[in-house]
Amino acid sequence: MDLSEIQALIKFVSKSGVNEVELETKDFKINIKAGSSTPEIQQVMTIPANYGQPAMPAAPAPVAAPAPAAPAAPAASEPAENSKYITIKSPMIGTFYRSANPESPSFVSVGDEIQEGKVICIIEAMKLFNEIESEVSGKIIKFLVDDASPVEYDQPLFLVDPS
Repeated sequence: MDLSEIQALIKFVSKSGVNEVELETKDFKINIKAGSSTPEIQQVMTIPANYGQPAMPAAPAPVAAPAPAAPAAPAASEPAENSKYITIKSPMIGTFYRSANPESPSFVSVGDEIQEGKVICIIEAMKLFNEIESEVSGKIIKFLVDDASPVEYDQPLFLVDPS
């Protein structure tokens, strides 16, 4: 599990109202407890691969599962309407920005031709501003998110016409 996945899990806990999430794999164990204001990581430790507690992973798995399922429903209906377009999705949880700062022009606008590797937006996650590059070439057809709006992992951001 890398830092961005841990950040996504912390944001999920803070937004969902869940008081505690515990995640355990063969390589590590994370226990996140949310207080009255913000979640804190109470315990992060690396454990040997042969160490296992069968009762512990069973309870948190259903708690963590709804996070990816919630944004998937709108994502499924959008491509059905616009099947010829490619949807660029958010690679992380954070705040979506169309430009580097309020005085700067947007990275892209509707109708702009983009190439693979071009910066198309910024997503702020935990005070880090991450430039998001396009993985496809084409023409921007539609913005699916408002500027300075919170976004979830895998949430559609743009529709691109690849032709």
